Amino acid sequence: MTETKSSIRIVVVGALGRMGQEVIKAVVKEPELTLVGAVDRSHEGVEVGSVIGIEDTGVTFSTELGETLVSSQADVIIDFTNPSVVVENVYKAIEYGVRPVVGTTGIPQKDLHAWDQLLREKEIGGIVAPNFAIGAILMMKFAAQAARYMPQVEIIEMHHDQKLDAPSGTAVKTAEMIAKERERLRQGHPSEEEKWAGARGADYEGMRIHSVRLPGYVAHQEVIFGGVGQTLSIRHDSIHRESFMPGVTLAAKKVMELTGLVYGLENVID
Repeated sequence: MTETKSSIRIVVVGALGRMGQEVIKAVVKEPELTLVGAVDRSHEGVEVGSVIGIEDTGVTFSTELGETLVSSQADVIIDFTNPSVVVENVYKAIEYGVRPVVGTTGIPQKDLHAWDQLLREKEIGGIVAPNFAIGAILMMKFAAQAARYMPQVEIIEMHHDQKLDAPSGTAVKTAEMIAKERERLRQGHPSEEEKWAGARGADYEGMRIHSVRLPGYVAHQEVIFGGVGQTLSIRHDSIHRESFMPGVTLAAKKVMELTGLVYGLENVID
């Protein structure tokens, strides 16, 4: 893709992962973004497009993040790796003055707080989002609104069987948003007994969260509210990883305007 004067320079980390490949495809299609680096553990020196099946990008795979950030003069890294490596990647990006956009979940709170402080010292921004699908953001917002009127609620989240964290970051974020709109509430019968441990799911502020992990799923969540004589279900389904890409490219643009860390895409969408 031809770089324009105002293009935001993007390095994708975990570039050969399923999400990483989708991110690259989205970045090269977006006029305001320019792919300048692709970091992964293999295919060093090989042109990116020839590996993932798109047109020539003019970018080759690299294995060393720090060198890539310097040589590419990156503005933003987009990281969908895993919790064991994303933390180090983000600290390194901030050290080089590069803004992180992160979709990896399961990041310790202490690191989120540390990133916010370091970003503010550098006077740059960062975004960490449990979910980049616009529909999922709306699902969470609608659920929080519904909880004001129907406080009895359970969350069922369903993901592919390679996902490492449970409950998902989206479920955790949804539960946190709901908890802000209602008082803590013990649900179910007071004498309820689990015959098998975990049968009723995780307990957060009195609401139950259930995680399903099966092949065939991508990312799905249903929030079920119960009231007298009625139920309300709010559900979102990502049936392909490209569903996350409009949110990812939006975040890559919005992060250029921020100072400090923003957690949750709902905080930067109009």
